[in-house]
Amino acid sequence: MKIKKLTDSFNHAIEGIIYSIKTQRNMRIHLIIAILVLFASLFFDLSKIEILILFFTITLVIVLEMINTAIEVTIDLNANYYHPLAKIAKNVAAGAVLVSAVMAVLVGYLLFFDRLKVVTNTVIFKIKQSDPTVVFICLILITIITIIIKALYGRGTPLRGGMPSGHAAISFGAATAISLLTQDTLIITLAFFLAFVVAQSRVEGKIHSLYEVTVGAIIGILMVIIIFKLL
Repeated sequence: MKIKKLTDSFNHAIEGIIYSIKTQRNMRIHLIIAILVLFASLFFDLSKIEILILFFTITLVIVLEMINTAIEVTIDLNANYYHPLAKIAKNVAAGAVLVSAVMAVLVGYLLFFDRLKVVTNTVIFKIKQSDPTVVFICLILITIITIIIKALYGRGTPLRGGMPSGHAAISFGAATAISLLTQDTLIITLAFFLAFVVAQSRVEGKIHSLYEVTVGAIIGILMVIIIFKLL
């Protein structure tokens, strides 16, 4: 009987995890990033302490996201109308997740930056030798590729909506090209900031989903890096 109760407890806990993954977009994002980071850690000589810190940081973000979900569900259950205190509770819980996520980024930076620096500097140096006119080729190809993908998905128009976001692809592609042609940190930061603003405006205007914008940004960044490397 006790074994059955213990098994039921584990089942309920697993159901809670599955519910969070199924219903919470941020939870899925956290898990994908966690998987990528853990996979990348296999290729670096991390000490046991560093691995422990990495696991702790990932666990903290996921646990806080689940607590945030539990708080939101509990509030919705007891208050099916707008209440300022309910809003504050949800915002504070979401703020806790944000703090942990920012800390996770900082931990990742401290653990991986020095190890990636040598490889990154070599690759960027080679890419910087490319002809600046390649930028225009990149932007044209990004535009063509996004239009083809939009046509395959059959949603939206070439210039509005659909999968992926062409605006995000072009803006992040341009920002990446700028970062590969200059060593000025301020210019690079402003370029990516403007790209982020463009992408955010597409989501804010309900023209694209966050997923469509993210895919567009990834396409733009990868296309520019690959083409610069090849040409």
